[in-house]
Amino acid sequence: MSAGFESFTRGDVFAAATLLNNASDDHAGQGRIIQYDASLQQKAVLTTPLTTHLITGLKFDAQGRLWAFDSQAFVIFTVDGRGHIEPRRFDQRPFSNVNFLADGGVLLGEHLVGSQMKPEIAARMGTRLPHMPGTGRFGDGHVFRYAADGKRVKEYATATHGGMGGFLGVTMSALSPDESTLYYVSETGPRLMRYDLKNDRQLPDLVSYPDGQREMFFGVAFARDGSLLVSRGARIDVLDPADGKVRRSYALEGGFGWATITPSADGRSILAGNFFSGELIRIDADSGARLASTNVGVAKSLAGIAEYAG
Repeated sequence: MSAGFESFTRGDVFAAATLLNNASDDHAGQGRIIQYDASLQQKAVLTTPLTTHLITGLKFDAQGRLWAFDSQAFVIFTVDGRGHIEPRRFDQRPFSNVNFLADGGVLLGEHLVGSQMKPEIAARMGTRLPHMPGTGRFGDGHVFRYAADGKRVKEYATATHGGMGGFLGVTMSALSPDESTLYYVSETGPRLMRYDLKNDRQLPDLVSYPDGQREMFFGVAFARDGSLLVSRGARIDVLDPADGKVRRSYALEGGFGWATITPSADGRSILAGNFFSGELIRIDADSGARLASTNVGVAKSLAGIAEYAG
C-alpha cells in the first residue's frame, strides 16, 4: 500500500471514507480517500490535510482528475493520476457536488441551506455546521455555474426541501445529457427535484411524496442508457427521466443507509455505498446481483464513490 494513490487504472473505484476521529464532532476527522481495483480490492489510501470534515461528492472530470468536497470547511480539491492534490478556488460556500459542462465550466451544488437545524434533530446530532463567512447562514441551497477559468457565471435559485434536519440543500445532483435540466435531491427528503437551466426556472418535481411517509431520496445519477438511477435508502430505483416511472428496482441487503451511487463507465454495473455501515458494493446493472463488496472500515463516513473510466 502506498502513502498516496497508485497510478489510475481503468475501472479503479475511489471511496471517500473520512476517519471520524474527532470526539467533539461526529462529522470531523482526517480526510481520506481509498483506492480500489475494479473487483474492490484495496490498492492505496490518500489522506489530505486540506479537509476537516466528511469528504463527499467524488467525481472524475474529462481530464481524469478526481474532484472532492468538504462542504463544512468550504473546500474543493482535485487529485490527478500521480496523486497530486490541487485546491480549487471558488466562492466560499458549502459546495458538495459537481456537474461538468461541455464548454469546460462546472455546476456546483450547495449542500446546506438556512441558518438552523430543526431543534429535535440538533439535539441528537453531534456535528456543528459553520456559517458562510460574513453571514448568519449555513448556505442558500443554490446551484452556481462557473466558467472554465473559475469565474462565476450564474446563480440558480434552486428550491430545496431541507431533508429531515431542515438544513440540507442540493446534496446530490445529475445533469441531463443535453445540459438543459438538473435533477437533484435534498437527502432524506421526499422530493426528486428538477431545474430548467436553459430558462432559469424551477420545474415540477419528477417524483414527490407527502412529508411523513418516510419515502426518501439520497443519490442520483444518469446511467449510460439515459435512465436515472436513484438511491432510496434500502433500494435503487431506475427511473424514466421524462415521467419518473420506475423501469426497474433493486433491493439492497445490509440494512437502511444505501445513499451513494454511481454507474460504471461501461454501463454493466452500479456501485453503491451504505453510509451507516461503510459497505461498498458493485451490482449487475441488469439483474441486481452482487458482483463484489468491501467495507471502508468506518461507520457514517462513506459519502462519495467514483470510478475511473480511463
